[in-house]
Amino acid sequence: MKLLTIFTPTYNRAYCLENCYRSLVRQTNKNFIWLIIDDGSTDQTEEMVKGWMRENQIEIQYYWQENQGMHGAHNTAYQLIETELNVCIDSDDFMPDDAVEKITDCWKKYGNEKMSGIIGLDADLNNQVIGTMLPKNLEASTLFDLYYKHGVTGDKKLVYRTELTRQYPYPLFENEKYVGLAYKYYMIDQTYEMLLLNEVLCCVEYLPDGSSLNMLKQYWRNPKGFAFYRKELMQLRFAGWTFKYRQAIHYVSCSIHLQNKQFIKDSPSRVLTALAIPPGILLYIYLLYQNRGVRVK
Repeated sequence: MKLLTIFTPTYNRAYCLENCYRSLVRQTNKNFIWLIIDDGSTDQTEEMVKGWMRENQIEIQYYWQENQGMHGAHNTAYQLIETELNVCIDSDDFMPDDAVEKITDCWKKYGNEKMSGIIGLDADLNNQVIGTMLPKNLEASTLFDLYYKHGVTGDKKLVYRTELTRQYPYPLFENEKYVGLAYKYYMIDQTYEMLLLNEVLCCVEYLPDGSSLNMLKQYWRNPKGFAFYRKELMQLRFAGWTFKYRQAIHYVSCSIHLQNKQFIKDSPSRVLTALAIPPGILLYIYLLYQNRGVRVK
C-alpha cells in the first residue's frame, strides 16, 4: 500500500491544474496517490483529468461533488483517503521534484504515533521560502507554538496522519463556503506535535481568484463559518489571552454582521467578548467599507 495521498481541491481551475500534474509526474518517488476533489467545476476539469488517468503516469483518483467550498472539499478528501499520510497541494501550486521522496524519507526515519505529521516549507515561484525557515534547534513542535511561541512566519506545508485528519470535520453552513482550515490543525495540536522538516515541499502561486487574495470577501460572505472558527479558537487551552482577545474581536464583528443579538450569551468567553465589543465594532465598520458592493446570499 502506498504511504502518501496528495489531495487537490479544485473548482474551475482547468487552466492551471496541469502545472500540479506535471510536477507529480516528475516526482523521484512515486509512492503516492493523487486524489482530486472536484468541488463542482463546470469547466473542462473532468475531461482533462480523465485524459491524465489514461496516460497512467501516476495513480490518480478523481471525485466530483456539488460545490461546498474549500473546507467541504477537505472533508470529502479525508473521508476517501486510505494511505497513512496525506498532504494538500492546491490547484494553483506544485511540488518540487523530490518533495515526495523527502516526505517519505523523513516519516520512515522519524515518524511515530506521538507525531501528527510533518511541517515543511512553502516557496514562491523563484524558490524563495515564504516567511521564515523552521527553528533549527527543534525537532518537533505544534503548529500553534511554531507561530506564536517560536516566531515563525509565512505559509508552511502540512503533512498529516490520515487517521487524525478524519477527526474534527469542518461544519457546513447553509449558503456559506468557507471555514478556516486551521480549526482542525489547532484541534490536533492539543494532543500531538509535528516533525519539522526544513525542506521546500510546495511551490506556491497566489492567483487573483484564489482564497488567499480574497480573504476580506471570504470573511464578509461567510460570517457563520468565521464566527464558528473564532469561538473554537477562543477555547484553545494552550492559547494566551492576547490571542483569545483577538479572536473575540473577530467574533464580535461576525456577530454584528449576522445580527446575532445573543452573541455574548453564545460566546465561550463572555467577559472577553464584552471587552472586545468596541474594537469589534470598529472591525465591522472597516469590513463593511472594504466590502461595499459585495453581495451576501
